[in-house]
Amino acid sequence: MKIVDAKVVVCSPGRNFATLKVITDEGAHGLGDATLNGRELAVASYLTDHVIPLLLGRDPSRIEDLWHELHKGAYWRGGPVTMSAIGAVDLALWDLKGKALDTPVHNLLGGAARRGVTVYGHANGTDVDAALDAARGYLDLGYEAVRLQCGVPGLDRTYGVGRGDLYYEPAQEGMPLQETWSTDAYLRMVPELFAAARDQLGWEVRLLHDVHHRLTPIEAARLGKSLEDYGLTWLEDAVPAELQEGFRLVRQHTTTPLAVGEVFNRITDCHTLITEQLIDYIRVTPAHIGGLTPLLRVAHLAELYHVRTGCHGPTDLSPVNLAASAHFGLAVHNFGLQEYMRHTPETDAVFPHAYTFADGMLHPGDAPGLGVDLDEDAAAAHPYRPAYLPVNRKLDGTVHSW
Repeated sequence: MKIVDAKVVVCSPGRNFATLKVITDEGAHGLGDATLNGRELAVASYLTDHVIPLLLGRDPSRIEDLWHELHKGAYWRGGPVTMSAIGAVDLALWDLKGKALDTPVHNLLGGAARRGVTVYGHANGTDVDAALDAARGYLDLGYEAVRLQCGVPGLDRTYGVGRGDLYYEPAQEGMPLQETWSTDAYLRMVPELFAAARDQLGWEVRLLHDVHHRLTPIEAARLGKSLEDYGLTWLEDAVPAELQEGFRLVRQHTTTPLAVGEVFNRITDCHTLITEQLIDYIRVTPAHIGGLTPLLRVAHLAELYHVRTGCHGPTDLSPVNLAASAHFGLAVHNFGLQEYMRHTPETDAVFPHAYTFADGMLHPGDAPGLGVDLDEDAAAAHPYRPAYLPVNRKLDGTVHSW
């Protein structure tokens, strides 16, 4: 079997996706998610101009060899654009291998290690009451875990409080929104949110919160300590993790579990965090870390240090990435929790898929490969639309972490 063609399909069924389709001389095709929110066309160009020519005529079964050639052979390693492109190729090759062997990808990863992949949903609202109402909606749907976010008093907009609920999407057409931020107001609000949540929702539900890199280490330590009585499953992205050592200070002051990794694109981004046991969950995702091949290496390293997985699973990545995360989560031993934001009906029509949700769990299904297809006619009905994530500024106008 040889690769004879490949192309990138960019579409926008409610939000922008870039999808790599790799085709063999036997007529089979594999799909990879090449989406990088707000920079989709950069990855599409990288694939079309620099990577696809290298794939033609190659044996798609040699996944490990092709991964290293794309990673090491270009000399310039790493970065979100490069690794998203490599990730798209890697996922497409795993998809092809599953189809060639007529088995789902999780069987290639060692087989199912559990009944399903436990997921959490995003419950958000403009205030505490609205956020808790949203959480009840998720619990009614069968979710056993929810991430809680609510508006901060005095701020017009707050990260995590989107224009929708199940289909939350922060990117918006046109120029970036300018949002404002107050760390002091935020630190006052969050403990109140979780005190109310435990009072009204009880202790059976698993609760999570995302800081989105907006605090310094000592501020994050203060927040984590203030939340200890509410038993969070994790506090996510408490500080920018480019300085991995910053988590040492957070860890010294709080026992609230810590999660990080959705913006990581190489195993080196999380090496210190894992080996020094500075985090409890690693949240790298197949599409951005370079595919399932390096994601497995991250998981195996993490297992040695009692760190569990919690793959990023937003709607700004396509069902191809979500399916890959589900296959991975079903098979890997140290799975922790999977983010599950539901795609819109329009997206599901473009990407028909085998994965299903029931009883708080996602299951990738038993279709060969990843179990996701691409309806190119449906995709063509949703052309690309430029969109940007918001820009976050402090009250005095200083640009702050998004």
